[in-house]
Amino acid sequence: MRVISLFLAALLSAALGVGGMLLSSHGVQARQAAAGSSSTTDARHSPSSGLSQSDIAKMLPATDMGANAARQNNPHLPPINDSAATPFDAAPIPVNPLAPNADAIGAKTCVACHAQENMQASHTLHVASFRAGAANSGPQAACESCHGPGSEHAKNPTAPGSIIAFTHDAKTPPQVQAGVCLGCHAGGARQHWIGSIHQNRGLSCTDCHNPMVRLSPEGVLAKSSINEVCATCHQDIRAKFNRRSHMPLPEGQMACTDCHNPHGSITKPLLKTDTVNETCYTCHAEKRGPFLFEHAPVRANCLNCHDVHGSNQQTLLVAPIPMLCQQCHTMTLHPNDLQTPAGLGTGPHPDERLIGRGCLTCHSNIHGSNNPSGPKFHK
Repeated sequence: MRVISLFLAALLSAALGVGGMLLSSHGVQARQAAAGSSSTTDARHSPSSGLSQSDIAKMLPATDMGANAARQNNPHLPPINDSAATPFDAAPIPVNPLAPNADAIGAKTCVACHAQENMQASHTLHVASFRAGAANSGPQAACESCHGPGSEHAKNPTAPGSIIAFTHDAKTPPQVQAGVCLGCHAGGARQHWIGSIHQNRGLSCTDCHNPMVRLSPEGVLAKSSINEVCATCHQDIRAKFNRRSHMPLPEGQMACTDCHNPHGSITKPLLKTDTVNETCYTCHAEKRGPFLFEHAPVRANCLNCHDVHGSNQQTLLVAPIPMLCQQCHTMTLHPNDLQTPAGLGTGPHPDERLIGRGCLTCHSNIHGSNNPSGPKFHK
């Protein structure tokens, strides 16, 4: 009996211990759940950093999609449309000045006639984005977000200007076409489009871009590459790249946009920097200096000596050496005879001063020198 009593007492003690552990674990879990729900509730209202949502919004950089609001408030720039730029899920319908009373009819009506265009555009970034946001922007998304309300066009499809058309020979003025694009793409690299040489020449966005068909890997270009698009108009520049000495653009190692911003710049040649030299220094940093002894025409403009797109002379020079140097330098303190092509190694009177690199045989650091004995750019 004593053994049985001891066994029952031990069993009861073990049961009580297990029950206490279970109650304790449930209590811990309840406290953790309560603490988690409390922290979750607090997290909804205040970020862990202590910043409010408005503080975070102020810290975020401005985006192109919201840049149109600033443009609308700038009295020096013409308005783009009646509403600020918005994301794809609430894109505004642009106003067609040639059909001001037209109403939106929905993308399905457009597709009924433009089946081929719909098939091609379905593979593009623009239409895919508009359709993804159609829940908020309505059935007019994808077509009328760019082409404007289509009721007048549906009634009389052949009437010129009844829809915003993005072709160079369309009745829609180029500034209206560009205004539609800038409704979303204002700011950023396009902040200087208004007043740029391309805008003043009457170019529209679709002269270089084709958002309806995917012809390029990126940039919705009208041709397969940026260089081909630029060469459509700039045939003279394209010919220079076929010369003996040229930038590595034909080899695909650089593009026109490495130096130029086709959407506008504060410089006439649409440079991405303030000056020609700053653009060249982007790659040729060793020519930047500073130097103890500076070569004045070099510091003024690289184009004084180089034709940056291509040349038949060595190192993109505008003229062969020494003829290039003699455009500025006389023979003072030097042999007083003019050096001409006749003195070259292939000329009738070879001159040892011209054989090799000409003036650069002695004046080797012609871009500038930091050597104490280098005022003549010898070292």
